[in-house]
Amino acid sequence: MYSSFLSIVSVLHTPGDARVLPEFLRAAWPVLQDNFSDFEIILVNNCPEMEPGPFIEPLDPALKQNIYLLNLSSHVNRNHAVLAGLDRANGDYVVIFELGFYRHPDILTELFAKTREGFDIVYLRSANRPIQMKLRPFYKTFYYILRHYSDLKVDEKAHDTRIISRRALNSLLRLRENLRYMKAIYSIVGYSTAALDTELSPEWSDKDAFSERFRTSLVAITSYTTFLRTLLLWIFLFSLGFLILVIINALKVKFTGMDFFGKAAEPFPGWTFLVVLISIFFATTCLNLYIMSIYLSNIYNEIKQRPLYIIESIKRF
Repeated sequence: MYSSFLSIVSVLHTPGDARVLPEFLRAAWPVLQDNFSDFEIILVNNCPEMEPGPFIEPLDPALKQNIYLLNLSSHVNRNHAVLAGLDRANGDYVVIFELGFYRHPDILTELFAKTREGFDIVYLRSANRPIQMKLRPFYKTFYYILRHYSDLKVDEKAHDTRIISRRALNSLLRLRENLRYMKAIYSIVGYSTAALDTELSPEWSDKDAFSERFRTSLVAITSYTTFLRTLLLWIFLFSLGFLILVIINALKVKFTGMDFFGKAAEPFPGWTFLVVLISIFFATTCLNLYIMSIYLSNIYNEIKQRPLYIIESIKRF
């Protein structure tokens, strides 16, 4: 038995989560009793129209005394619901557990055993995570942007299920961002992190609708990457190159009567001046947008008030 206090945080997003809740709790109880000196189970009800109480009431009183049900007043983003549970977790280690794995409570001990190797964060990684064919381009584009336009280390095969040590959780809770993407925040917090590979898959697909996932991806791209600023830079460079080509072509037509493609062209009075003027204004507008994006990015980074550094440990010699 481990002499540790374990907190389990699970979010109820749909009525299906509530239906499997009794089976999960009954299966997890002996695992927790046999392996941990103390434990608590924090359930976050993110479906206000659902009442999980009737599913919990028939359980053994000795089990129910370790259960805390947090009923949110309205449906919130999945990441915010997880944060509500993490704010109230008191354990030495906290497990964020997806109810899709309700038949496999042994995952709890497997994750904890991995932390004994010196890791503060251990997440469950799918060996083969199936993605719908129509969504694959979206996922590939999203993770390509994260990899190439940020310093984040985000595993695209990672499940939400993971265990976090108390010191890593304390640092994570310091990042009080309204626009949250939890996988990015885990990466920002740092600490020693490892993956636990598994062949298991959730019993059902309890994922957000595409529109909500799309909004989450926009939050991740705009809050944690420099993609849009880089995109504006490339637009400016393209407009500058376009400006140069248009000016050269206009002058060539004016003085030689031939364009870039070797075709005869007759310049109209004022045509060259108008083309050059429009091109200059186009390039100048793109330059101004890029400069504004730098200032807005700096302001945005300042108002988020992320900690400038996180001390993992202090040694004395």
